[in-house]
Amino acid sequence: MTYFVYMIRCVSSIKKKTYVGYTSNLKKRIILHNSNRGAKSTKGHKWKLIYKKKFSSKSEAMSYEYKLKHDRNKRMYIFNKSL
Repeated sequence: MTYFVYMIRCVSSIKKKTYVGYTSNLKKRIILHNSNRGAKSTKGHKWKLIYKKKFSSKSEAMSYEYKLKHDRNKRMYIFNKSL
């Protein structure tokens, strides 16, 4: 099974808000975030996919997700690149 680590940015806020997660169904997950059925911190906002990376195992995806969530510099680089 294929897994994705993804980063989305808020398009309905002035604040630079991002969210990082992993999933096996990227399209469905983005729809859930935008319909207020995604993660608690994403509710009430509209989101745009700005980054994705493909993995062949869940453990690889989870490990990379953790690294990306805690690397502020890389997140800001991806965010600024998406503008």
